[in-house]
Amino acid sequence: MFDLEAVQTALAELDIDGWLLCDFRGSNLLARRILDLDPKSTGSRRLFYFVPARGRPHKLVHRIESGAIDHLPGEKTVYLKWQELEAGIESVMSGCRQVAMEYSPRNSNPYISRVDAGTVELVRDCGVNIAGSGDLIQYFEATWDEGQWQMHQEAAGHTDSAFARAWSLIADRVRAGGTVEESDVQAEIMRHFTDHNLVTDHPPIVAVGPHSGDPHYETGTGTNTTIGEGAFVLIDLWAKLDRPRAVYSDLTRTAFVGPEVPERYTRIFNIVAAARDAAIDCVRNAYSAGEPLAGWQVDDAARQVITDAGYAEYFVHRTGHSIGQEIHGNGANIDNLETHDDRRILPATCFSIEPGIYLPEFGVRSEVDVFVDRTGTVHVTGGDIQRAVVAIPSG
Repeated sequence: MFDLEAVQTALAELDIDGWLLCDFRGSNLLARRILDLDPKSTGSRRLFYFVPARGRPHKLVHRIESGAIDHLPGEKTVYLKWQELEAGIESVMSGCRQVAMEYSPRNSNPYISRVDAGTVELVRDCGVNIAGSGDLIQYFEATWDEGQWQMHQEAAGHTDSAFARAWSLIADRVRAGGTVEESDVQAEIMRHFTDHNLVTDHPPIVAVGPHSGDPHYETGTGTNTTIGEGAFVLIDLWAKLDRPRAVYSDLTRTAFVGPEVPERYTRIFNIVAAARDAAIDCVRNAYSAGEPLAGWQVDDAARQVITDAGYAEYFVHRTGHSIGQEIHGNGANIDNLETHDDRRILPATCFSIEPGIYLPEFGVRSEVDVFVDRTGTVHVTGGDIQRAVVAIPSG
């Protein structure tokens, strides 16, 4: 439900005069979710909803769809002609210095860039500076309540234990003198999810050998998908409780089938683990010092470790992503590679930390989830952090 008081409190905190939310035929999903619009009814005419930092909001809607946002508070202006629409926007913007929109300068953050260039031009012609609404979106799309935090922890316990079930299946098959397919391990994890009332938007990644060097490998599609003695295995899995408003847990771990992990795997794992820990420390240190922190800064902390070790070219994705009711949420991503994410790491938000090094022969990724609670305490979820490549007994 749209919360006017919360929106205006956030605007005051960010020192922004107002938030201009607009949509045309479902083009601005973020605005539609903030405004609690029916996802099955996108409408066919432009609508605008302006929330000032103080005072009553204002609606600007077309005569054909004049009731489109009647559930929201505020005055209403109905337009018919395009000239009336432009005049209405100019009237609403009167007296504003800076307003927020789903806009990103130079499209540096495409995750929030939902307003077309022409609409941006129209608003700027009113003499208004446009600020990105990324942090505003976070307040209402990425923060968790206490119930969601509890559901995440429950899901994290089950995703953590899914690895033990996967390693056990591999050990049992290899001890029996055989092998096991990537897809069989994937199916076992999916059974584990079902047994614990978990759902996921995609089956887990189970990748053996060179397949682990492909960050988005599709299990079972490689040329050699058999796991046996001496194999290196990466598993990336994510799931949430099958309950309303549940949020995801997302973890990645690696293992070697044999009594002793070869040095080449341990060496790369240790670099990745150090990068992971540097990112976690970056978050903890900033919150401990009461300093603001953006997603790009956490990415830099992890990436520097891998760069210093000489493997920068093999770390080919952002360090992490926002986590929410979708596995890739609408909060700050841990990214200064694919985008320059200047959104703040806010209390009551969760994100993954998952640096990786991807070589032709194998790849290592170590993924944990980090949740900053409303007191500023930083939690790493999903059980004990992996400190070494798991040695799966095969004898």
